[in-house]
Amino acid sequence: MPRDVDLDLSLDEAASAERVRAAAARRCGVTIARVAAVKVTRRVVDARRARARFRLSVRVFFRGDAIPREPAPAPSRLRAVPRTKPPVVIVGAGPAGLFAALGLAERGIAAVVVERGKPVQARRRDLAELNKRGVVNPESNYCFGEGGAGTYSDGKLYTRADKRGPVAEVLRVLAAHGAPGDILVDARPHIGSNKLPKVVTGLRETLESAGVPIRFEARVVDLLCDRNRVHGVRLADGEEIGGPAVVLAAGHSARDAYELALAAGARLEPTPFAVGVRVEHPQPLIDAIQYGKDAGHPVLPAAAYRLSATVEGRGVYTFCMCPGGWIVPATTEPEAVVVNGMSLSRRDSPFANSGVVVAIEPDDLERLGYPGTFGGLRFQADLERHAFRLGGGAQVAPAQRVVDFIAGRESKSLPRSSYRPGLRAAPRHAELPDFLSRRLRGALKRFARTMPGYDTVDAVAAGVESRSSSPLRVVRDARTLESPTLAGLYPCGEGAGYAGGIVSAALDGLKIAERIAGSR
Repeated sequence: MPRDVDLDLSLDEAASAERVRAAAARRCGVTIARVAAVKVTRRVVDARRARARFRLSVRVFFRGDAIPREPAPAPSRLRAVPRTKPPVVIVGAGPAGLFAALGLAERGIAAVVVERGKPVQARRRDLAELNKRGVVNPESNYCFGEGGAGTYSDGKLYTRADKRGPVAEVLRVLAAHGAPGDILVDARPHIGSNKLPKVVTGLRETLESAGVPIRFEARVVDLLCDRNRVHGVRLADGEEIGGPAVVLAAGHSARDAYELALAAGARLEPTPFAVGVRVEHPQPLIDAIQYGKDAGHPVLPAAAYRLSATVEGRGVYTFCMCPGGWIVPATTEPEAVVVNGMSLSRRDSPFANSGVVVAIEPDDLERLGYPGTFGGLRFQADLERHAFRLGGGAQVAPAQRVVDFIAGRESKSLPRSSYRPGLRAAPRHAELPDFLSRRLRGALKRFARTMPGYDTVDAVAAGVESRSSSPLRVVRDARTLESPTLAGLYPCGEGAGYAGGIVSAALDGLKIAERIAGSR
């Protein structure tokens, strides 16, 4: 019978299939001749000790065992969805919306997806204009468009979701539509912004083949309601689309979606979120800190890190760390600067970047002069517009060397950076609200003790990292997943306050689809 075992291997051992087979044989207490095949089911780089190693979970097949033939995952063939009833209207073609549509289609329920932005390939032209000339298209950018914010900002598939079954199913669907097979094995799976467009296109084609249309450049401006029940949406061009339910999966940057949900009668509430800066280092430095003497070994990926500290009663932590990546302009408004990070599948940029953000509670906003349900949104917007003014326009981002930020002094010059619109020296330590600046400076000092060299003169703190999560939640019933004050409205995904990344948003979309199907 096959046997599942764990292996702890050196880098050279892990790079050789024959040496992995020999290690598996030793672990099972048999000769290597008895081992017919070894399949890796999970792979982790362990750099916590003096030498980097690989920890592998493997399934060992012995001579005489039936070795299953596992073809590459293929897209599920969905039956054509009957159009005898009005479709469920899904607002947003990010992972939450796409997986909600997929879940409904698998259950034979008609749906239509309306997306304010453009198809994934057409977004490239607008992103090129944004990076090269600082020209912002409010409807097509790093946040809006097919695939949502994750499509062109890395495609990390990390999640703290503890139900591995549903998570594995999301990863399988992504692999079936063109994502690398390694995402099914790696402990920290990642697709890359160069491969995600193909995956998103494949998902769309699967949905369309089942009769689920995706309408692009179709911005929702109103929820159609009658007697505290939603029955469709109105688009910016005046068209109305009716349906028995509306899934609101608009993403965390669709600020107008909160306004229309409130106007229609949905209940909203403020929720904790985080803002800060994006810190960039030379990638070889992070490799050296994390891998030590093993830095540069050909089997090792670009090194990542995750850091956190509590400063003056608030958490400060790294967010969306992008090894071998770029800083990108992630605003949705022309006169605002927002930064985010991304990397391609090979993660071969000479830079590493990560958000370093401070947790903010609703009570903090009251003290800062931003009370009420929309206080967090106003606070975000003010930070972003101020960053735009400091940068001087054209999406140039204000920045400061990390050592100067910690010391509280201005930077006379800035190091090289991956941020294509460019950086402009500005005293971020003084220009950020004191609440944020003190905590960021305290955390960066601690990070430098944890990772000696983190505060190198070549490290820079750029822009404002303000879109890490939504400062609002569109309230939904824990059992029905509907708005308790607006029947038929299903808040969904990261923008509604129920997810925190691609996988968790996809899981939430599937959960919503299951609930809608169960209510029919």
